[in-house]
Amino acid sequence: MSQTEINASEERAQKLQRGLSNRHIQLIAIGGAIGTGLFMGSGKTISLAGPSIIIVYGIIGFFLFFMMRAMGELLLSDLNYKSFTDFSEDLLGPAAGFFVGWTYWFCWVVTGTADIIAISGYFHFWFPDMTPWAPAIGMVLLLVGMNLLSVKIFGELEFWFASIKILAILAIIVVSVYMAVTGFVSPAGHRAAVANLWENGGLFPKGLFGFFAGFQIALFAFVGIELLGTTAAETKDPEITLPRAINAVPARVVFFYIFALTAIMCITPWNYIEPGRSPFVTVFVLVGIPAAASVVNFVVLTSAASSANSGIYSTSRMLYGLSEIGVAPKIFRRLSKNQVPANGLIFSCLCLLIGSAMLIIMPSIMAAFTVMTTISSVLFIFVWSMIIISYLKYRKTRPERHAASIYKVPGGRGLICATQAFFIFVLILLCFEEDTREVLMITPIWFLTLAVGYHWLRKRQSRPGA
Repeated sequence: MSQTEINASEERAQKLQRGLSNRHIQLIAIGGAIGTGLFMGSGKTISLAGPSIIIVYGIIGFFLFFMMRAMGELLLSDLNYKSFTDFSEDLLGPAAGFFVGWTYWFCWVVTGTADIIAISGYFHFWFPDMTPWAPAIGMVLLLVGMNLLSVKIFGELEFWFASIKILAILAIIVVSVYMAVTGFVSPAGHRAAVANLWENGGLFPKGLFGFFAGFQIALFAFVGIELLGTTAAETKDPEITLPRAINAVPARVVFFYIFALTAIMCITPWNYIEPGRSPFVTVFVLVGIPAAASVVNFVVLTSAASSANSGIYSTSRMLYGLSEIGVAPKIFRRLSKNQVPANGLIFSCLCLLIGSAMLIIMPSIMAAFTVMTTISSVLFIFVWSMIIISYLKYRKTRPERHAASIYKVPGGRGLICATQAFFIFVLILLCFEEDTREVLMITPIWFLTLAVGYHWLRKRQSRPGA
């Protein structure tokens, strides 16, 4: 073998491999659109907004679709972009890439912590006396072990996790239709009927204030929808697979969110759903089918595991990308023999386990879950906003790329600006609830930390011989 061939082989060994097929990408997209926020958090959103929560999910899904289209156009405008960190740095400057990359890494550490907390809650359904952090540690060790094998293993895990979610939601919708048609009456005396959506205080039983209060946890249900943007470097035929996955987002929002929650509230009145537990589980307890409740509890547990799996994947790839551009330690750029950024994977999981200490600090699982989901929502809004700002800069400075694009954003700048206005609106809403307001006030600490880190890095790089 020539020296040139050896060098080429070594270079390939240090590059992420395109091991995700269209089958994987489509199911990863579904997995990203069905998160722990739906299965665990929807109980709280229903208690806050009542049946109007269906409209909340529809509004959020509408605007996030346009954010996804903007991300898709940007990624396909230059296939050298491996993720949104790359186009943020290219279009907005190195500081933007630094802030987006590290914030997205922290997003998934926080989100992964929320998922692990949810997993502890699901185990509590079966084992009420079990120590909460025991299943948390076990799940993290299992997922990190699987992710160390190869990106194809990650793809397969997500494929089957997402398949379980789809089948579960299909079953719940079919069961609810059957119950409503047959007039099923639960042991508690609740009749399954479509009329349950408006017979207990109307569509807006908590008024507009309750309607707006539902946005915080509901928004968390969508975190991970942008996960496709971190799979770009490992996706076969991105020009085909990315548009297909993104274009399917609206149908998935309608089916998995609006239909599923409508089904839940048809089976039993919304005001009987416990805010501290998954409504997908408690609804079968309320109608007197405990065996079905256990099955659904297993399903929502796998959903949380799926989201945690996505988080572990995302954090390791983001650290790899940050290391490549010189804003993270070089150790995170090293790949294992399976082309997996193992060092970033292990470091992120250690941070996730530290975050799971919230199970000890907070008075309840739902209290810990609410804190972590609020932090996550604020950080994701920042990342999504940077995608929007990058797109607007791209339209202004790279008009020739936009003109040649095969995947233009429908509605143009108008709907993109409206999407950014919506993100600002949600941040304002977080100020009205005491628990979310307190968390919102501490999130600037993260950005201040990043500012100090970036200043230190620039100063270090400017030194002679650095």
